[in-house]
Amino acid sequence: MRSSDRIELSIDPGSWGPMDEDMISLDPIEFQSEEKLYKDRIDFYQRKTGLIEAIQTGTSQLNGIPIAIGVMDFQFMGGEYGIRSR
Repeated sequence: MRSSDRIELSIDPGSWGPMDEDMISLDPIEFQSEEKLYKDRIDFYQRKTGLIEAIQTGTSQLNGIPIAIGVMDFQFMGGEYGIRSR
């Protein structure tokens, strides 16, 4: 299940307020893998999922109670998340 779907099913309708949408993943240690470069993998999954990161965070309401929520999207590099910068 995509993170957006899980969020929609978990909270009061119309109450989602995303946080940290301006954060981006960086690769300060120039991570090496036998696959593609880490930056290329991030670019691929951003295009594939339409997400910037593997986690969506925000504020919302659940049965009228204010909450903060973070939901991982495992379609984005198996739910990896990187070091972020604003």
